[in-house]
Amino acid sequence: MSANVDLNNRPDYDKVLQDIADYVLTFNIQSAEALDTARNCLMDTLGCGLLALRFPECTKHLGPMVEGTVVPCGARVPGTSFRLDPVKAAWDIGCTVRWLDYNDTWLAAEWGHPSDNLGGILAVADHLSQKRVATGEVPLTVRDVLDAMIMAHEIQGVIALENAFNRVGLDHVLLVKVASTAVTAKLMGANREQLLSALSHAFVDGQALRTYRHAPNAGSRKSWAAGDATSRAVRLADIALRGEMGIPGVLTAPQWGFYDVLFSHTNKDLALKPEGQRAFRVSQPYGTYVMENVLFKVSFPAEFHAQTACEAAVTLHPQVCNRLHEIDKIVITTHESAIRIISKVGPLANAADRDHCLQYMTAVPLAFGNLVAEQYEDGFHAAHPIIDVLRDKMVIVEDPRYSREYLEADKRSIANAVQVFFKDGSSTGQVVVEYPIGHRRRRAEGIPLLEDKFKANLATRFTGQRAAQIVALCQDQAALEATPVNRFMDLWVI
Repeated sequence: MSANVDLNNRPDYDKVLQDIADYVLTFNIQSAEALDTARNCLMDTLGCGLLALRFPECTKHLGPMVEGTVVPCGARVPGTSFRLDPVKAAWDIGCTVRWLDYNDTWLAAEWGHPSDNLGGILAVADHLSQKRVATGEVPLTVRDVLDAMIMAHEIQGVIALENAFNRVGLDHVLLVKVASTAVTAKLMGANREQLLSALSHAFVDGQALRTYRHAPNAGSRKSWAAGDATSRAVRLADIALRGEMGIPGVLTAPQWGFYDVLFSHTNKDLALKPEGQRAFRVSQPYGTYVMENVLFKVSFPAEFHAQTACEAAVTLHPQVCNRLHEIDKIVITTHESAIRIISKVGPLANAADRDHCLQYMTAVPLAFGNLVAEQYEDGFHAAHPIIDVLRDKMVIVEDPRYSREYLEADKRSIANAVQVFFKDGSSTGQVVVEYPIGHRRRRAEGIPLLEDKFKANLATRFTGQRAAQIVALCQDQAALEATPVNRFMDLWVI
């Protein structure tokens, strides 16, 4: 055979895709802990979306592409009166959920926010439920939504355990697109071939770069990137269900596949396939692990690697708030991922820049005793120059144990320690917080506070009566699971 021709034997679908498809189509969720956590995750995620509606920079993105359009059986965007096609509804829900960096988090070799997938899940489930009711069929229930959330969390989180997309400059919303594609295709009734086709298109898409998350280019795209990814997933699922062929070797095709084009160049830590190609390392089967261990942002709308630093700073606030101008230096002891992602010096250009700055997120609670979303805005920053004074006094130190235990499966700590030194030679004690309040190890302490956060977020958008109705339903696991999705979404319409 001539060396100048390609061998055109069409391969089977890559095993990574087959494993995801088989999990989504066959796995039976029985974990009570996963379902309970998913219920809390649903509450928290929707509450985060409501809070974001207070910010014009977020709401300017919402609504139909053609003003005034109302889609029959259109999916609702919680906290608004919009009724949109599922693709745009997924974009809007995902945008509001992620805007304030306040929804759940998963930290491993790759980072991300698995509840970002709710944009696609809820939009598709609401649309399909209304459509089914209109034709006399049985609608989807909230249990279907919770199952889809658990599976999306699992797909995104298990792949993230040992595969660092950030190491090759790709953004973690790639995994949102893949996970959302899988679960929304299932909700839409995909068979195995259709689901595999949809997944292959999710990987063959050009993927987002992390440029907008890092200095000096950090900006607000990071607040809508996940909405964009989950909406793209709905579109790809729809394309596959219309009969579009897939790309079976999307990952492994020599020269043209995802591994060779986007994943191999500098990712020396990745598994090496026998043929010399770097590939995903997936070391555990898909189940319910990720939802059971997901991290909630309970206290602060802040990038998760800084959560424990914020908590330590709040503890130190009473000792330093009247001595801010006497401070000589502030030592933050942290882990490698925090240093790589959110440690920065120099001017901060916008709110998105500030909520990805470890120093800013520590300075504000040191000075003011708390950290809320409004404190990232330009006006607040300009009005309080002490924040930048404190930032300039900060020294960032890595503790190798913190970095190691961040990745250990039985710990997954997100440790930070803060200590303040004064010009007269005195100092505070070092305040160490290794596990944030949203960690699985602190669930008993964290869930009541998460419920308080949910109630406060509801109050920003709904009357007391409506908010109480939503809270009562969301706190009743059995009643919530049995509720038709269209009825559930009725409660969230303005």
